[in-house]
Amino acid sequence: MSLPRLQRTVYLLGPERVELRKVPVPEPRPGEILVKVAAATTCGTDVKVFRRGGHPRMLKVPTPFGHELAGTVAAAGAGDERFPIGERVVVANSAPCGDCAYCLEGRENLCTDLQYLNGAFSEYLLVPERFARRSTHRIPPGLKFEGAALTEPLACVLHALEQSDLQAGSDVAVYGGGPTGLLFVAVLGAEDHRVTLADPHPDRLRAGKSLGAEETLSIARGGGQAEKVRESARRKMGFDAAIDCTGTPEGWADAIDSVRPGGRAILFGGCSPGTTVPLDTSRVHYSEITVQGTYHHRPATFARALDLLARGVFDTGVFLSAERPLEELEEALRSMMRKEALKVVVRP
Repeated sequence: MSLPRLQRTVYLLGPERVELRKVPVPEPRPGEILVKVAAATTCGTDVKVFRRGGHPRMLKVPTPFGHELAGTVAAAGAGDERFPIGERVVVANSAPCGDCAYCLEGRENLCTDLQYLNGAFSEYLLVPERFARRSTHRIPPGLKFEGAALTEPLACVLHALEQSDLQAGSDVAVYGGGPTGLLFVAVLGAEDHRVTLADPHPDRLRAGKSLGAEETLSIARGGGQAEKVRESARRKMGFDAAIDCTGTPEGWADAIDSVRPGGRAILFGGCSPGTTVPLDTSRVHYSEITVQGTYHHRPATFARALDLLARGVFDTGVFLSAERPLEELEEALRSMMRKEALKVVVRP
């Protein structure tokens, strides 16, 4: 297969500044593979990174942008036969070392040398050796590229839920009906939990209903909604668990205030660095509230997510609102900011 000399790649330059550049197509070295991107999907993290012009861990500008992708192997380093040319693959956006104490405990998301991969919004992506070895997966037959690209966000959701150890048939509130909130609804619904979705946008509440939410609540922005949301709980004392997917301190506070004694607040949405949240220490102490932080995914949850998508456990089409070419990535992100789209498929 003959590769072009140049490719188009979107670079993030700073707050709300992206640029489509022509750059050389890299040649993979031993252990590396080159993936021709077939579909990349936008996500809420992309929107936050676009707005803020960077990320405290995953990237520093100027840099190639995007991290959810699927495609085909276009080239491999000398002597590498693990993935033949033309193999359909999905690549996780991080690769743990496998040797540190956290990796040995099965907590690879906290790896002391966790490496990140960006550049999904591009025609080709060079996959470094560690990622080719630990974080590249064959796409099962029948699963489309755009569906496979959802593996990363779904893996993050599965990691959070595995950490939470919910009892069967739990009563769960989800704050925020964006892509991640709806993935929580889909997984919780498939596992026969009772789900209440709270969000200000009617179209997102309708999507939540189609994915298995038993109750949907229209709430106001700015927090202070816990009392209203608690009225939908099965028990007056509150929910067994509440999940924040808003990434705001008000959402965190509402999630904590929504759970019953002995309940669990799962704080999934990441707030800006330096953000603080008031905490009713008496309630947390005397009611034994568990406050759970959760970050990223692990190799096991990534593999499980890919399997769930391949088995069609829920309708992935609900999440994929539109398709756009690379040239229209900025407009794709702004359509998410305007709440017009959940996720956009970018086709290089």
